[in-house]
Amino acid sequence: MSKYLFIAITMLLVACGNDDKPDVSGIKVDLRLERFERDFFKIDTNNIREGLVHLRNAYPEFYSVYLQNILQVNPADTASFPIIRSIVSGYRPINDSIQNKYKNLDWLKDDLTEHFKYVKHYYPDYFVPRIITFIGTFDAPGVILSPQYLGIGLQQFAGKKFSAYQVEEIAQMYPGYISQRFDKEYMAAGAMKAVVDDIYPDQSVGNPFIEQMVEKGKQWFLLDHFMPDAPDSVKTGFTGAQLDWVEENEGNTWGYIIKNENLYSIEPVTMQTYLGEAPFTQGFPESSPGNIGQWVGWRIVQKFAKENPKLSLQEILKTPAKQVFEGSKYKPK
Repeated sequence: MSKYLFIAITMLLVACGNDDKPDVSGIKVDLRLERFERDFFKIDTNNIREGLVHLRNAYPEFYSVYLQNILQVNPADTASFPIIRSIVSGYRPINDSIQNKYKNLDWLKDDLTEHFKYVKHYYPDYFVPRIITFIGTFDAPGVILSPQYLGIGLQQFAGKKFSAYQVEEIAQMYPGYISQRFDKEYMAAGAMKAVVDDIYPDQSVGNPFIEQMVEKGKQWFLLDHFMPDAPDSVKTGFTGAQLDWVEENEGNTWGYIIKNENLYSIEPVTMQTYLGEAPFTQGFPESSPGNIGQWVGWRIVQKFAKENPKLSLQEILKTPAKQVFEGSKYKPK
């Protein structure tokens, strides 16, 4: 085979592999990214009032959420000023370390701009919020989404080896199998998971086991469409080794589930075993990931989509979970 023929065949295979990926180059997304944490840690601790006025004027929608919901203080009450002063002083070394890691977030703006192009392709009326980064206490969420903004808490993306994550109190809050995702490559995915949940909220609670797996699988299926070029490890939170394990053992995993579990169970312990965060799935080797049920549900939805190529993304999401399962003809080997 000549090298030119080999190159031609390779290009054809690559092109075929991207048939389902829409062209979004013509979609315009004007994304704003603002660094709230930089202004917050510039507050003069001897003049808290003036610093808060500046923050309120610069970030009118986010200001009260940050102070009241994240720091849990009342900015209108001067009695809270000592608490704010303590947080500014106490967390300043954390901010300094994070600022050193993320001097520039143009890459994040570029990534999210591209992801939102896919969102706009499938949901043209979806409003693209401004992006606001912040640093909250370690028990604060990593992502907050409102109609006006998408907040990203950098305290949850400081790097999986960040020293603060090793402190006993924080390590108990975020054990290693969770904090290993607290790094740069997971930031955009965390933001887009919030968008997925906004467009297609989790509808699994209270449903039978198989339907919960499928409903959660639908969310990853939607994430697939918003982040078509992202590696599965970033979308699932599984390590590369865990992904290898589930892919190699898909048939055995499904066989174990249908042999040992009632697919229509509503027992909380079943949901926690297969759909909860854990270092691995109980009943499986330690090389397996936790939350294996969502991965199985994701595969079921992918199989259903393959069996029904004429259905749009929105039609697949609207299809009842039980119908998706039965129509998928899911029987992995």
